[in-house]
Amino acid sequence: QVQLIESGGGLVQAGNSLTLGCAVSGLTFTTYAMGWFRQAPGKEREFVAAIAKNGRNPYYAVTVKGRFTISRDNANNTIYLQMNSLKPEDTALYYCAAKYGFYGTDWSLYDYWGQGTQVTVSS
Repeated sequence: QVQLIESGGGLVQAGNSLTLGCAVSGLTFTTYAMGWFRQAPGKEREFVAAIAKNGRNPYYAVTVKGRFTISRDNANNTIYLQMNSLKPEDTALYYCAAKYGFYGTDWSLYDYWGQGTQVTVSS
C-alpha cells in the first residue's frame, strides 16, 4: 500500500518560514520524481515545485522561485519543502505527489498523492 504523509503545516505570519515534509512508503522511492502542489479555497490545484529521482534539477513555479526550496532524502524516502518569506497568497492546502519516471508540472500526471497539510499565512 502506497502512502504519502505530509507534515509541518501550520499558521505563520507573513515573512516567516515553514518546512513541510512528506514521508513516502510502499513504492520504490528512487524510481519516482516527487512534487509539491497546493490548492487554495475556490481555486484549482497548482504546481509548486518538483525534483527528479536523483535529487537534481529542482523546478519551481514562478510564484515561489527564490523563496521555496524542494529537496529529497532518498535514504529515508522523504521529501521536503522549505518555504521562506511566506506571503498571505501562499495560504493553501499543500500536497506532495509521486510520479513514476520524470517529473512534470501537470498534477494529473502524478500517480500517488498525500492527503495534504494546511498552510495559513496571516498578514
